[in-house]
Amino acid sequence: MKKVRKAVFPVAGLGTRFLPATKASPKEMLPIVDKPLIQYAAEEAVQSGIEQLIFITGRSKNAIIDHFDSAPDLESDLKNKNKNMLLKLVQNTIPKNIDCIFIRQNSPQGLGHAIHCAKNIINDEPFAVILADDLIKSKTPCLKQMISIYNTKQSTVLAIERINKADTQKYGIIDFQSKSNNTFNVKSIVEKPTPAKAKSNLGVVGRYIFPPSIFSKINMSKPGVGKEIQITDAISALINDEDVHGYIFEGKRYDCGSKLGYLKANIEYAADHKELSRDFKKYLKKLKI
Repeated sequence: MKKVRKAVFPVAGLGTRFLPATKASPKEMLPIVDKPLIQYAAEEAVQSGIEQLIFITGRSKNAIIDHFDSAPDLESDLKNKNKNMLLKLVQNTIPKNIDCIFIRQNSPQGLGHAIHCAKNIINDEPFAVILADDLIKSKTPCLKQMISIYNTKQSTVLAIERINKADTQKYGIIDFQSKSNNTFNVKSIVEKPTPAKAKSNLGVVGRYIFPPSIFSKINMSKPGVGKEIQITDAISALINDEDVHGYIFEGKRYDCGSKLGYLKANIEYAADHKELSRDFKKYLKKLKI
């Protein structure tokens, strides 16, 4: 049995919902209190046993590359000023034994196309996909939960959650033929159906585990919703050949691709922050909104 030891991070999107903040800075570098979204995603992967992080980047995404690189001038300055705690934070952005690989997606052509860009690095191994703007707070990392399911099922695992039926046009929606606890045997998946056409209220969110066979299905996919190569179409094709499972993870997801979700995450993470929690909660109590 091959381990899930590689994770793909599609980060080439334009982040138009956060303009003008994302005109020159990647949305994945937007901070939740004092860490960018992409670092939370990378930390989740590492805590789940991932050994190789594969970032699918695009134009204006060099800040992500710099973030995971060493910063000799900054480190020297912190060292000279005896700011050892900050120095440790900077040096340990990612553990030394973790490989970071950056691949350029020439133009944003959809999530399916972005994942396919990692094909030559993945080779014939199962792998994870993490969308950084879906921030998930949980005792056990969401991806670690999913890897446990994969190790048992040896097939595709999709992170799902129950959503408001009125919001089905924001998600890939699954239908299922059977379930066991929080794991569903997926019968079909449709990208962004209207509430009237949605088969369930189970929406796919930004965590996936795929076998390498997904690449041939992406190859066969034609541009779909938004004239992009949708991963949903490849998953639909995969369902015809092998098992696909949806898993309702334990934890809370923040949709940081939306302004409201991003603000909620900052408030709740600040309220739990070891340096800020006490004073921040006092401040919130004083607000008269």
